Amino acid sequence: MALDGKTIAFLVGPEGIEQAELTEPWKAVTEAGGTPKLISQEQGEVQAFNHLTPADTFPVDVTLADASADAFDGLVLPGGVANGDQVRTFPEAVSLVKAFADAGKPIAVICHGGWVLVEADVVRGRTLTSWPSLQTDYRNAGATWQDQEVVVDDGPFTLVSSRKPDDLPAFNRELVAAFGG
Repeated sequence: MALDGKTIAFLVGPEGIEQAELTEPWKAVTEAGGTPKLISQEQGEVQAFNHLTPADTFPVDVTLADASADAFDGLVLPGGVANGDQVRTFPEAVSLVKAFADAGKPIAVICHGGWVLVEADVVRGRTLTSWPSLQTDYRNAGATWQDQEVVVDDGPFTLVSSRKPDDLPAFNRELVAAFGG
């Protein structure tokens, strides 16, 4: 399969993750033969949401303190307003994202998950999409923002981005291609 032997990091905050934006890419990675691992600030579980309604919890595999870009072949940044806002405030998360970018490893981001990309200063000169409310943040950080279901930018590292849960089929297809490439 396309991702045999590859381990993909999913970086999230402790709560507010948009459940479908975590579970659907996770399923795509698994079905392609990859091994997904959930990274968060602390051990235990993280709380996902269906928009504003609490949904399922998911066990953390690796804490930020123990995470290294060297241990993974790619990175997924799920959305959720609270999730995206929390993750960008964790210095270890910002450093981890920067390490993935500096190593040239692919990153896939959906919805509000990209706030940490802005914080890590890795979108300058890149083209991507997101939930529309982030477009000014991306532009102010030097990126070109487009309103498309999925954008793939093959710059110094492959950056796959999508806007919302409705875009998940295209997002998953492109992230598997990027991580398998």
